Amino acid sequence: MPALSTLSPAIRQYLLVTANYWAFTLTDGALRMLVVLHFHQLGYAPLQIAALFLFYEVFGVVTNLVGGYLGARLGLNRTMNLGLALQVLALLMLAAPAAMLSVPYVMASQALSGIAKDLNKMSAKSSIKLLVPDGEQGTLYRWVALLTGSKNALKGVGFFLGGALLATLGFGGAVLGMAAVLAAIWLFSLWQLRPDLGKAKAKPKFRELLSKSPAINRLSAARLFLFGARDVWFVVALPVYLSTVFGWDVWQVGGFLAAWVIGYGVVQTLAPAITGKKQGRVPDGRSAFVWAAMLAGLPAAIALGLAAGWPAGWVLLGGLGGLALFGVLFAVNSSLHSYLIVSYAKADGVSLDVGFYYMSNAMGRLIGTVLSGWVYQQYGLGACLWLSTLFITLAALVSLALPQHAANPARETA
Repeated sequence: MPALSTLSPAIRQYLLVTANYWAFTLTDGALRMLVVLHFHQLGYAPLQIAALFLFYEVFGVVTNLVGGYLGARLGLNRTMNLGLALQVLALLMLAAPAAMLSVPYVMASQALSGIAKDLNKMSAKSSIKLLVPDGEQGTLYRWVALLTGSKNALKGVGFFLGGALLATLGFGGAVLGMAAVLAAIWLFSLWQLRPDLGKAKAKPKFRELLSKSPAINRLSAARLFLFGARDVWFVVALPVYLSTVFGWDVWQVGGFLAAWVIGYGVVQTLAPAITGKKQGRVPDGRSAFVWAAMLAGLPAAIALGLAAGWPAGWVLLGGLGGLALFGVLFAVNSSLHSYLIVSYAKADGVSLDVGFYYMSNAMGRLIGTVLSGWVYQQYGLGACLWLSTLFITLAALVSLALPQHAANPARETA
């Protein structure tokens, strides 16, 4: 506490928001792995386990839209803390006796967790817009990249944490322990976050939920296709492929995906340096197009390599290194988008614009999740990869219509 009091108000709030988001993200990643491993041990098939998370994605679409409205009316501190409280409740639901953990019951708890996650994420991303002066776009890009990248790295750590907690405390003990820690952080957040953070000066009307900004609408469409392109082969197709074709057990699959997510998050934090911030540039619409175009051909190359009969391990993990390269390029694309939405959003009622954008993000994940299971089951991994290429190409084409700068200065004063 004494160390916090010596910092500027903006830095202090940024650190509080980030710590809040980090704590939530750790439990979110750990909970995902706990549910996957626990229900795998109970004999559930991979597609049945994926179905447990369906409401998690569905409610993300609604939460981002309505959550942005609530954030503008009530303040981002309240929506962020509401997200923490709902996650505690979701964890406590799973601490019920094993006989109560039916599929509908677990799906309901995951629906609550999905609402909680998107309230927390929307609030954290929106808050940064209010803590960085308008002229300091370089600082804004760096802060957004750090928050986004650290979140994904910690989600990967959460995967490892979930496995460790399951092995040491069991399923019930693990969810109770996480609920207790998160409840303590929730109380601290209630005490320390600014009460007026993010509250719009003019109360927004419900009909203002849909964005009227062409730039935000186009960026949201690009985001939908981008995340649909990732999840159409990552959510179900890739884990099942690694398990059936490579013969990996659940620990190997979970550990590999956790390491991939951690690496992905690290690259996101480095995105400002990768995209030219040292040369005084911040991203614009052209940057979004160029990086999406670079990514678009990669799933197609992997699909062609597999179709040609090249060793799957070499194509995905070895010489071609498809998964690693996809992670690097996708991380940069994601970080660019995260900066652009915060940059485009209006400062007054910022959560409305950010919530609309992340609604599209959630819709892309939902479409990708559903297609990942169905397309893989019907046509295999190659078809999922070609669909991914189509989605990324659409994201790139939409990005051509985004605003571009002439000089593109990164006005850095902080």
